[in-house]
Amino acid sequence: MSKSISIFDTTLRDGTQGEGISLSVDDKLHIAKKLDFLGVQYIEGGIPGSNTKDIEFFKRVQELGLSAKIVAFGSTRRKGSVAEQDTNLNRIIESGADAATLVGKSWDFHVHTALQTTLEENLEMIYDSIRYLKQSGMEVIFDAEHFFDGYKNNAPYAVSVMEKAYEAGADWLVMCDTNGGTMPHEVNEIVSTLVSQLPNANFGIHTHNDCELAVANTLAAISAGARQVQGTMNGYGERCGNANLCSVIPNLQLKLGYKCVEEDKLGQLTNVARYVSEIANVNMPVNQPYVGNAAFAHKGGIHVSAIMRDSRTYEHIVPEQVGNKQRVLVSELAGQSNIISKAKDMGIEFDPTSEQTRNVIDKIKDLEHQGYQFEGADASLELLIREANGEMQELFTFESFKMLVEKNAGKPVVSEAFVKLSVGGRSHYTAAEGNGPVNALDNALRKALVTYYPTLKNMHLSDYKVRVLDDKDTTAAKVRVLIESKNFANTWNTVGVSENIIEASWEALVHSFRYALLEEEPSEFNEPDALPQQGLVNH
Repeated sequence: MSKSISIFDTTLRDGTQGEGISLSVDDKLHIAKKLDFLGVQYIEGGIPGSNTKDIEFFKRVQELGLSAKIVAFGSTRRKGSVAEQDTNLNRIIESGADAATLVGKSWDFHVHTALQTTLEENLEMIYDSIRYLKQSGMEVIFDAEHFFDGYKNNAPYAVSVMEKAYEAGADWLVMCDTNGGTMPHEVNEIVSTLVSQLPNANFGIHTHNDCELAVANTLAAISAGARQVQGTMNGYGERCGNANLCSVIPNLQLKLGYKCVEEDKLGQLTNVARYVSEIANVNMPVNQPYVGNAAFAHKGGIHVSAIMRDSRTYEHIVPEQVGNKQRVLVSELAGQSNIISKAKDMGIEFDPTSEQTRNVIDKIKDLEHQGYQFEGADASLELLIREANGEMQELFTFESFKMLVEKNAGKPVVSEAFVKLSVGGRSHYTAAEGNGPVNALDNALRKALVTYYPTLKNMHLSDYKVRVLDDKDTTAAKVRVLIESKNFANTWNTVGVSENIIEASWEALVHSFRYALLEEEPSEFNEPDALPQQGLVNH
């Protein structure tokens, strides 16, 4: 039996049915290139018979020269018609796609209720549609919608649907758990039975996650003889989503010995997952298996001490196999192992018996007691450790800031920030407007520093979160601000805490700028001829 599994990615079609996900044509093309780079065998691009956006995608994707087969999706012909005259089938052919996915009914309840036709007519619709596409030279994947519900309700009819599709020439027969309600043992039993009844057919599995079982059901189907997996990156999809290929692929390849993608491409899985998340503008769950930011994160001191000796003590794979990395979190639970591990990642050698290490641990625990949270703010933590190690140089000195927020009737709020700081011994006073107080502070600080540190032009704030730490004080409560920043190569997080939300934001903002400038050499910018020639006040 072959150990190769065909990966069929439907992120661009089924994934876009997820709530809050909308992709432009350019977005879909960018994602298609990433999926092809990962090495999936099929990329389902959309429905050319439904909208002009998908028609444009199929036209433009041909220019990319991808190795993966591009697939167009559609349904069987309408009842009472012929395939040759079906508009949607003809648009699939005209799309230029390498293959077609045809969805057909396999649950007798759906045939009677949704299609409002006879069981015999439904079989003819399936046969006629597949035959027509095969005659056009296309590879055809038949998706038997609601197959498992149909099988449990009327097994002979569900099997006859697959037999008819196979007879018509379908290259793949895919069993769909469309409602996501089937249990793994049922999937295994039903797939095993069908595989034995049609031993020469190629079978696939398409599951939904309504019972949190899409990945488990996919693995159950593969163990029973299916050889194609349909799913989406990060599990995107309607309702609770589809089978998450970011879990399916490494489970099959690393745990069960199947080959899904090339080994070196598997190491790109985390990168591709996060890229798709970014394009889709959907935050990845930090605890997503294999590719999540916390998938290999360790917080408890005993755990950290153990993984420093051998990572196998608390990690089921080597993170780099899927392109992820081990992370050590530092919090009030931290022991010296956490601090030493974090320092080692930064290239800093800490003596575990030194007073310096104990002082850093004590300071972190004291700050966390005040409300700081370093497990979500690695950049602030790194600054703290480097400062304790005597590595931090004063690139700029803060003197003061003030805010002006003005609201007039019938007009939008205007926010303006005034920042005074010293760079290279010279005082600068800058003012800037912004879309809110924090943005104004960001703009004013950036204006004061960018002449000396031009790389700040490439940095921007990408996320901003505020959490009230003790709601009993209502509007006077202490708050924690977390800021995420990005440049072309990196993403980092910083934290600030205060009873004043502006002060907390300022602290996190300054940490972000200091972290962005860690690699800068102050001497390059403090020479007299490097100083700005204009006056000290920049507006």
